Amino acid sequence: MIERPDYLDDLKSFKEKDLIKIVTGIRRCGKSTLFDLYIEYLVSNGVNKNQIIRMNLEEYEFNNIIDYNDLYVYVNSKLVANKMNYVFIDEVQKVRDFQKACDSLYIKQNVDLYITGSNSKLLSGELATLLSGRYVEIKMLPLSFREYISYVGESDIQKKYVDYITKSSFPYTLKLNNSKEIRMYLDGLFNTVIVNDIAERKEISDIGMLKDVIKFMFDNVGNLCSSTSIANTMTSNGRKISVPTVEKYLEALVESFVLYKVSRYDIKGKNYLTTGSKYYLSDVGLRYYLLGSKNGDEGHILENIVYLELLRRGYEVYIGKNDDSEVDFVAVNEKGEEYYQVSYTVKDEKTLERELKSLNNINDHNPKILLTADYTPYTSYNGIRQINVFDWLLNKE
Repeated sequence: MIERPDYLDDLKSFKEKDLIKIVTGIRRCGKSTLFDLYIEYLVSNGVNKNQIIRMNLEEYEFNNIIDYNDLYVYVNSKLVANKMNYVFIDEVQKVRDFQKACDSLYIKQNVDLYITGSNSKLLSGELATLLSGRYVEIKMLPLSFREYISYVGESDIQKKYVDYITKSSFPYTLKLNNSKEIRMYLDGLFNTVIVNDIAERKEISDIGMLKDVIKFMFDNVGNLCSSTSIANTMTSNGRKISVPTVEKYLEALVESFVLYKVSRYDIKGKNYLTTGSKYYLSDVGLRYYLLGSKNGDEGHILENIVYLELLRRGYEVYIGKNDDSEVDFVAVNEKGEEYYQVSYTVKDEKTLERELKSLNNINDHNPKILLTADYTPYTSYNGIRQINVFDWLLNKE
């Protein structure tokens, strides 16, 4: 199994805490494997295997568990009296009204409850009300570049980066032997898991239109867009679609963690903007699977990788607007704000000038960082640090 140390540390830190641990993320990003790793940790630290109850609700043996009562009765029948029981339930959203079972199990003194889900609706509506203040969410992504490199080795980093973005960051692809096998795996993931799952949940009958919207969004990663502009562009290209339909499909893609919507932030006015957003992908390998490689995409793809890494590091991330200039990312945490500009290369002086201008226009003393794939000695421009993005991704900077 590929080690996922950061997520594993999160689970360890919440062990036996009076909270439901909910791991969310796109399907096949490694949530079940994370549970396996954590169970190994528990057993190696003295927990008896009969105190561990493990369920994956996508497995056939659990097909008879339809609603919350079935789930509760099954788990309750497995509990060991007078000992702590560690209960792991994968893809809990498969069970109707599952939140009621979770709440009933949570209040038991001898249950430490862990669940996974592939839909952000898991934490909305009735569940959020019922479990308010009683859960912690661990947001999981496919492999980071650092996790990927820890498996494949550090030699020839730039080539490994190309493999990482083209062959996918889904963990299972590392177990496949060649590009053909990877494409077959991504084909199954895309069509069976992503498209069909979304279509079933949202009752979408026009699968072809859903795929067209997905392709459009994958082709416009990192571009400012709105539902209206998407509908207008697709309609002008011969695929007539209404704004409400675009909004419905985008909502479904965000809920399923296929896309991440990033809103804009007015740096000067210190307020959040409601118009204009960008979308990034949970895995850019899916983009290469659907669209192939396209010249000039390197910058937006690198932006996508940096955005996901900022999420992994616990930041809230926004697109920065500063008068007429744009900053790729405003990253916010408890320490304050940081500004990031991302460019694959700034060896051309005009490109360097353009990238620095956006950061130089910000009149505060928060950290300003220019990330590029260029290998240069330590460089600073008026307080703006230029850092090699691969070193940054590997936490060497």
